[in-house]
Amino acid sequence: MQSERYNTKPIKFIFFLLAMLFTVSLTANAQNIRVAAAANLQPVMEVLQKDFKQKTGITIDAVIGSSGKLVAQISNGAPFDVFLSADMSFPETLFKNGFAKEKPVVYASGSLIICSIQNIGFENWERLLLTARVKKIAIANPAIAPYGKAAEQSLLDKGILDDAKPKIVYGESISQVNTYITTGVADIGFTTQSLVKELGDKTPLYYKVIDPKAYDPILQGIVILKHGADNPAAEKFYHYILSPAAKSIFKAYGYRVQ
Repeated sequence: MQSERYNTKPIKFIFFLLAMLFTVSLTANAQNIRVAAAANLQPVMEVLQKDFKQKTGITIDAVIGSSGKLVAQISNGAPFDVFLSADMSFPETLFKNGFAKEKPVVYASGSLIICSIQNIGFENWERLLLTARVKKIAIANPAIAPYGKAAEQSLLDKGILDDAKPKIVYGESISQVNTYITTGVADIGFTTQSLVKELGDKTPLYYKVIDPKAYDPILQGIVILKHGADNPAAEKFYHYILSPAAKSIFKAYGYRVQ
């Protein structure tokens, strides 16, 4: 009986194609990273994402939220590669609990402002807040948003926190506070100076920079998370954020950098 011979070349070719597709898939995934970013970074993140992609070809999928809520998501297994916090305590907690590759480092310092879409004057803002002219004051939740904590510290520094509390409207994040300010839901709000740059000439904003001595320094930290520990793209983004190119962008948005 004559044995049949099978041509194995098509099968080998199929396996070769599958292997190539698998390799391409891995490469594509390696060129995309997920970044958890504090709400105050929303305007500047768009610029950073674009600049980073132009320099590396790597796409950043950024999820914006309050630092506290992002930490809760990361602690519950959210697959983020890098965390850009609005302070140092949240990323330090992640590192201590084994969710980060290394200790966090400071990438920028935040600047707190008091502002409004109304030209009501801020020379004596501590007195203004207690007048009948101001009915609602927007502040981010100080328990989960470092800028909210800084705002309360500033009010405490002026000795008016207790008197101002009945007027305070708390936002879940600085993004929500910005919405309260720009829509007029609140007469006045405490927020990040980057909002001024974001709005530009679209929405006139009247503001005053709060004396940094009135609140604890808003040292913002970056950390590579456990999920991104073996991702070269995450490492590249980490070093990019600490580079002169990124620092110049942060500075343009009102952040202090070293």
